[in-house]
Amino acid sequence: MHVDAFLDEISKVGQELGLTPVVIRGQELEKKGFGGIWSVGKAAERLPALAVLSYTPEGAQQTIAWVGKGIVYDTGGLCIKAKSSMVSMKRDCGGAAGVLGAFYAAVKQGFRENLHAVFCLAENAVGPKATRPDDIITMYSGRTVEINNTDAEGRLVLGDGVVYAQKDLRATIILDMCTLTGAQGTATGKHHAALVTNNEDWEMATVQAGQNSGDLVHPLPYCPELHFFEFVSCVADMKNSVADRSNAQPSCAGLFIAAQIGFDFPGTWIHVDMASPVHCGERGTGYGVALLNSLFGNSSHCSLLQNVSPFYQENGLEEESATKKMRLV
Repeated sequence: MHVDAFLDEISKVGQELGLTPVVIRGQELEKKGFGGIWSVGKAAERLPALAVLSYTPEGAQQTIAWVGKGIVYDTGGLCIKAKSSMVSMKRDCGGAAGVLGAFYAAVKQGFRENLHAVFCLAENAVGPKATRPDDIITMYSGRTVEINNTDAEGRLVLGDGVVYAQKDLRATIILDMCTLTGAQGTATGKHHAALVTNNEDWEMATVQAGQNSGDLVHPLPYCPELHFFEFVSCVADMKNSVADRSNAQPSCAGLFIAAQIGFDFPGTWIHVDMASPVHCGERGTGYGVALLNSLFGNSSHCSLLQNVSPFYQENGLEEESATKKMRLV
């Protein structure tokens, strides 16, 4: 798996749905200010890319973005992984793969709202052009980041992706899905993804969608006022990795992403870290496809997906109730 191959898969899905992906790639990323994606993937033979599939039906009332981490292979960069932990890093694009499958299913079944799938694609490689610890980069948000761990790369690419969803796509509901931290498995186990969000209603809905779909989720604390100090830097707006790895590490990793759109973001931000449930043994599970289509099933024309949506009610007011809930942003 490499960036070219993933882009081919995105193009195939686009062709089946009658959509043309927008692709920003290589040095164009650097020129346009995508410092997170560019810094992670610039050392690879196949250069990084931001790719977007957009579905914009008539009558849509809101804009939703699903942002996927697509690290097609992760060596850890110059903070290189040990031989035992590097094996299996082909699945570090599991978040982007889940978003691609979910987007295909959602559009194929008929989706009522504007839906964007944003893919943050890069290979975290070792080479003479690789980002070094102590480098300072500028994210698409304009915030500067001191790199203290090149193996904390997923948050860098996703940080650019969520800001693109906010600024360029005008999304009011932004969900990122990723194989972000090994600590996720310690926090919520092999079968439950970790959930961090700025919206309590959507937290409960995402947990229910996980139970309805089988893609299980368990919430973690959202507490930037207590946790974000872990990223304090003397020379930049923030570092990219925490000072204390024992202090709510999966929550902190999510907060780095949220910080790019701002903790005052008036919309809904949902972060799903599925590093462990992305696989079962040596095989991928396809995690995320069912979860996203259940969570947003209320916006589908498909009665099956409506029925598994956490916003569905059987009292004849499902449409009114769901619309009210979906606007809690």
